[in-house]
Amino acid sequence: MPASWLLAQCPCSGGERATNPFLVLAVVAATWWLGSMLTAVWQKKKGATPVGKSGKIAIVVAVAVVVVLVIALKRGGAPGAPTKDGKATTQTGSAPAAAIPRLVDLGAGMCIPCKLMAPILEGLRKEYAGRLEVDFIDVNENKEAVDKYKIDLIPTQIFFDPSGEELFRHTGFFSKEDILAKWKEFGFDFGAAPGASKPAAFERLEPAKADDRVKDKVCYMCDGDIAPKTEVVISAPKGYVHLCGPHCYFILHSCLTQDKTAIDESVCVSDWSTSNHVVAAQATYLYSLDEKSGRPVIKAFAARDAATKEMQAAGGSLIGWAALREKELAQRCGFCDRAVYPQDAARVLVGAVQTWGCCSHCALGVAARMGKDIEVHERDRLTGEEIVVKTLDGKVASLAPKTAVAWFGQRKKPDGTWASAGCFHQGFFTNADNLEKWVEAHPFETGRLITIQKALDDKMKLTPQQIQKACKIGECAPK
Repeated sequence: MPASWLLAQCPCSGGERATNPFLVLAVVAATWWLGSMLTAVWQKKKGATPVGKSGKIAIVVAVAVVVVLVIALKRGGAPGAPTKDGKATTQTGSAPAAAIPRLVDLGAGMCIPCKLMAPILEGLRKEYAGRLEVDFIDVNENKEAVDKYKIDLIPTQIFFDPSGEELFRHTGFFSKEDILAKWKEFGFDFGAAPGASKPAAFERLEPAKADDRVKDKVCYMCDGDIAPKTEVVISAPKGYVHLCGPHCYFILHSCLTQDKTAIDESVCVSDWSTSNHVVAAQATYLYSLDEKSGRPVIKAFAARDAATKEMQAAGGSLIGWAALREKELAQRCGFCDRAVYPQDAARVLVGAVQTWGCCSHCALGVAARMGKDIEVHERDRLTGEEIVVKTLDGKVASLAPKTAVAWFGQRKKPDGTWASAGCFHQGFFTNADNLEKWVEAHPFETGRLITIQKALDDKMKLTPQQIQKACKIGECAPK
């Protein structure tokens, strides 16, 4: 009986208070030897009746039990002993563990927001070990917790101070940034995780070099250089507007808020053969696709014969102005309604529906415009690597790769304040190094590195009226 009791306390047995079995054996052996020596001395000096074998065993077992009981009592606060709230203690030795704040997340394995919370909780648990206690309770496996913590919906996150007092609770998905911000509100600023690198900070508020290009040779929409063979010119009341090609014209067309019925009559395009201007509505267009990217290639001709000759040499189809307009305006940004080419745009999934973002920031804006969770597939502007962003309740729920960041292109206005530089100057990058390399390769770019969460926050705080005017010429950021 005593031996079985001792073995029941060993770590392998799963007892609540485990005693090292080697320690027990050592105590028994030492006690047996000591008992034998004392018995021999007692017999020799006192002339007492020899103690039988069974007597010796009884003495040894009794002493061993006493020794083990003393050890067990001294280890009453050993690791693994349950506390008043049912949790295992984490202290070692006799000194009490330092009290730290605690975050408890109650959820379930099949709950989608709960699944999205799992990597966040694990990250917090590892990054802030010793400073923040993070626990997850599966309410399907621990139904008593529902009543104990008074849970109505999952996931629910509960914030406890070091004394165990509840400070705050939140229901639904809760991003890492919001969790840390909430702790900071209560005076617990955990700062960076031990050993973690500081968040990348990069900005360029002045161009690397002055833009001394001739104004008429810079595209009004994309700021790109204008090639003579593809130039588009609009005769506007305040002067001429120069564009790098038909696509930028249709982007501008989709951004105008005034009546557009007569605007086509004021547009001229360059003849591909001669670079001379011709009225856009009277030209013939050779429409083809780039072999590598699939992006449309548009060439305008004043004479149909010249267009036919080019088609025979390069392939493609001949179409008129009306057909070209229909093709160009067929795909629109899901946020600002600008004309886009899918090859240039971010792909945005809203449930089973697919739309586009004319830039990475507008792609995030679809969540604000639709009021729904989205999934964005964008490309690194330097390398073309895919970046995937999933949102939940207006927050970034997952990001792949986790190192991805955003470039917020900005321009300084005459009054000294800063405004967005427009959709052509925004982008995502898989890491800060790629972003810096891209900025270095574009000397006229000015702006800041921001987190993708910050880019999403900027869109989510827009009012419906602001969203309606987003990217509209004369409404959003007039030039």
